[in-house]
Amino acid sequence: MGRFLAIDHGSKRVGLALSDPMKIIAKPFKTITYTDSADLIDSLRTIIESESVERIVLGLPRGMKGQNTAQTEVVMTFADQLKSGLDIPIELIDERLSSVSAEKALIQQDVKTGHNKGRIDETAAAIFLQQYLEQMR
Repeated sequence: MGRFLAIDHGSKRVGLALSDPMKIIAKPFKTITYTDSADLIDSLRTIIESESVERIVLGLPRGMKGQNTAQTEVVMTFADQLKSGLDIPIELIDERLSSVSAEKALIQQDVKTGHNKGRIDETAAAIFLQQYLEQMR
């Protein structure tokens, strides 16, 4: 059984989360800092193989009223690059407020978030992956 990989895409780093093989629980996995999309896709390819990933769930940032923003367009371009660079299904999911929720959750756990942006990104990915898993049931 494969896993699902969630990606919270940012301009400097991506937060990643993985589902368990039964696709019930999402957990923060890691953060990747990257310089260009080709290096990022190579890193993701390695993770996909080593973690038996069968689907990518990519967070799509939208404005508060559901409209596309400049970052929405960046992520949609990245989704196209993933589709052409990887042979795996890719789902886009609304990720509005996932980073805010992630930061609040980490603060409640007494995790300092000021210098821990990567933890916020991977926790945000886990939050929208968990929502995705629950919608699938």
